[in-house]
Amino acid sequence: MDLLTNPVKDYPWGSRTAIAALTGRTASGPEAELWLGAHPAAPSRLTRDGVETTLTDVIAADPAGTLGEAVAERFGGRLPYLMKLIAVERPLSLQVHPDAEQAAAGHARGDANYTDPWHKPELVCALTPFTGLAGFRPAEQSAMLVDRLRVEPLRPVVRALGDGDVLGALRTLLEWPDSRRTLVESVVWAASAVHAPDYALVTRLARRYPEDPAVLAPLLMRRHTLAPGEALFLGAGVPHCYLDGFAVEIMACSDNVLRAGLTGKHIDVEELLRITDPVAQPVAVEPDDGAYVPPVPEFLLRRIAPGAAGVLVEAAPRIVLCVEGVVNVGTGGAEVKLRPGESVFVPASEGRVHIGGDGVAFCAEPHMSLT
Repeated sequence: MDLLTNPVKDYPWGSRTAIAALTGRTASGPEAELWLGAHPAAPSRLTRDGVETTLTDVIAADPAGTLGEAVAERFGGRLPYLMKLIAVERPLSLQVHPDAEQAAAGHARGDANYTDPWHKPELVCALTPFTGLAGFRPAEQSAMLVDRLRVEPLRPVVRALGDGDVLGALRTLLEWPDSRRTLVESVVWAASAVHAPDYALVTRLARRYPEDPAVLAPLLMRRHTLAPGEALFLGAGVPHCYLDGFAVEIMACSDNVLRAGLTGKHIDVEELLRITDPVAQPVAVEPDDGAYVPPVPEFLLRRIAPGAAGVLVEAAPRIVLCVEGVVNVGTGGAEVKLRPGESVFVPASEGRVHIGGDGVAFCAEPHMSLT
């Protein structure tokens, strides 16, 4: 087993307290994500024989030993998942992830939208109340909500939605031909007169993005609020935007993101619309004996609390993260105590793993029963 040092991403939408408090530090600025894994852009680090190295290099030196032969063969000698802490203080960008075929093809043709050749399904499990937008509403419902604003320039959007063309409505907003600031000002004025949560969120987004018609996303998309311990799986093509909260997130080891708005980063409208699925929805995932099991082979996530069965018999490459109390992680050869924010990599060669103590841990591993 190896104790991990994990990189923190300081995206501006991050919290100044959540990750820092969990890891016992004081943040100097926003901290949005803590990455635990072997993605080449920001791998976890560890020390072997007195030498600091990366988890990526350790796996590359012995794929079969660290991953197990089956995982190494199935995923080309790489750790197939990436676990994160995600701390959302301000809304993220509105975004979509590609499926496996789209990611492989985009990366192969050198499309800058695809930094990795792999898809990026993801599952988010709340540590605090966690809110996001994900999946489109029924088109007729969105037509009614947008029409209620009585903003005349939005008539083409209402017509598209009335015709059931959600992507057409989204295209109209993303390619808005006239003054975007004028449109958003009109939307804010109208939304402020409608006393309902979705319209209040429109005005909240508009304060941060006064020239982005994508502030209308709350009228086009479903809102989801997770209580601590609840989880949501988002597959390919599902538009989503996390709004606030602190969570553990696990995904296939990829950083492929196509953005639709609420960002200063590049937006490729044509490619975004090509991979967006207007009917795809997120799926609530109920834990089965503490395991959140998604319909993909790259990962599953376990939550292990006091009194839960914490003996994992099958050999697998695992990352264990403590989020509360003290957690003991033991194998045949060693035992370590983890405190909040601390984590350990357990290679497949360790075999059976026991996780216990008076704390709460999350454990990431491949979902090999689907392969």
